[in-house]
Amino acid sequence: MTERARIDFPSRIGVWWASDTWAMPEAQAVARDIEAMGYGSLFLPETVGKECLTESAGFLSATERLVVGTGIANIHVRIPSAAEAGARTLTAMYPGRFVLGLGVSHAPLVEHGMGGSYQKPLATMRSYLEKMAAVSDAIEPGVSAPKLLAALGPKMIELSGTLADGAHPYLVLPSATAATREILGPDKWIVSEQAVVVGGDDAEQLRRAHDHLNVYSGLPNYRNSWLRQGFDETDLVRGGSERLARALVGMGSVDSAAAAVQAHLDAGADHVVVQILAETPVSDPRPGLRELAVALGL
Repeated sequence: MTERARIDFPSRIGVWWASDTWAMPEAQAVARDIEAMGYGSLFLPETVGKECLTESAGFLSATERLVVGTGIANIHVRIPSAAEAGARTLTAMYPGRFVLGLGVSHAPLVEHGMGGSYQKPLATMRSYLEKMAAVSDAIEPGVSAPKLLAALGPKMIELSGTLADGAHPYLVLPSATAATREILGPDKWIVSEQAVVVGGDDAEQLRRAHDHLNVYSGLPNYRNSWLRQGFDETDLVRGGSERLARALVGMGSVDSAAAAVQAHLDAGADHVVVQILAETPVSDPRPGLRELAVALGL
């Protein structure tokens, strides 16, 4: 049996939150509250806002046991050696508490937002991981940061099991989490994301779900993922069809939202990070997280 990379999650449910518009001291206060509520992690994205390794250091320093993960660190933002050295440094400072999630991002963001080149995502990721592995052992000797890949398709999932420590599925059904587990086997980490809406009537909840899916529904990586999961072209309208929104976002009562999270654990996820779809993308997630924590028994 392969020895699993060390991640010391205090509980099996964490949080996925984009804090780019929050001043860092205020964001650190949110992280402390997330830890106090009983959540086991805080995963954060990297798009066009804050630099995620620096931000991770801020959250790690502000908390005591919370695992902090990148969901995901964009491989087009930094060279492989910098990603590896940075991840090893955080792991050395906070053993068992940092997870480096890596992703190839999306062509529109890389080519138009960053002026880069987006070619052959699988080969690009493979080469990136190989270069990370070649970084000198003199950099934080004996330290290895656990790495998860933003893996949606079967080939990227396979790569997450051979050259990384597991996968970080995003915007997927529990059935996709189960398929990821089948590919990876029992010894690799799966940290699945689940978006939920807490509070509001049905129309308001559906509005928040469609707003959340609006950008993603225009990205080929997610559109292809949803087609593989059994949806069809009629579901891929901007913002997603009602069927897509209700399937991907946990809504209804707070207990229904909690059940959507539990479904990924039942399907084989080791850990699930919940994303609260609040009134706006920059709203405080803590009210919804508090309600959900009670329903989850944290």
